[in-house]
Amino acid sequence: MNNKASQPRRNFVRINQQIRADQVRVLSEDKEMLGVMSVSEALNRAKESELDLVEISPNAKPPVVRIVDWGKYRYEKEKQAKQNQKNQKQQELKQIRLSLKISPHDLDIKIGQAKKFLTKGHKVKLTVRLKGREMHHSYLGKEVLEKSLEILADSAKADSTVRKSGREFSITVSPVKK
Repeated sequence: MNNKASQPRRNFVRINQQIRADQVRVLSEDKEMLGVMSVSEALNRAKESELDLVEISPNAKPPVVRIVDWGKYRYEKEKQAKQNQKNQKQQELKQIRLSLKISPHDLDIKIGQAKKFLTKGHKVKLTVRLKGREMHHSYLGKEVLEKSLEILADSAKADSTVRKSGREFSITVSPVKK
């Protein structure tokens, strides 16, 4: 079922004859105010300079239009949207798995990886999964995480205390804002 009512409305920009208002506030190509005039008068000015009339702010009273080349305007808007999307930083949750019998050097390597994630601005979830008879010594899993937290203390802060769920101990840490 592909009806238009269920589809989200895209950013639709009215140009030239699509503009419905009687009176519009007109801006020139270099964004100078030309004043309030009728749509037909604004269209004539746009045609004289071989450009298009593009509705910038349809909700304003009266709507704001600009005399500009439509292709160039659309390209600039797309370029700006891409730049805005690129500047938005996504914060991911990265997971580092540790074991109960992890050697000190391996722990240093894992902590180094966690620090790298934290400097990039990501949250890190440290987990220790207990296997087999390690469940009898579950307190050691908590100790491994607490030791990891001590090492990460300069670059991370714990979001909560160490949690246990089933055979797994976990804690989430966030980068420290400097």
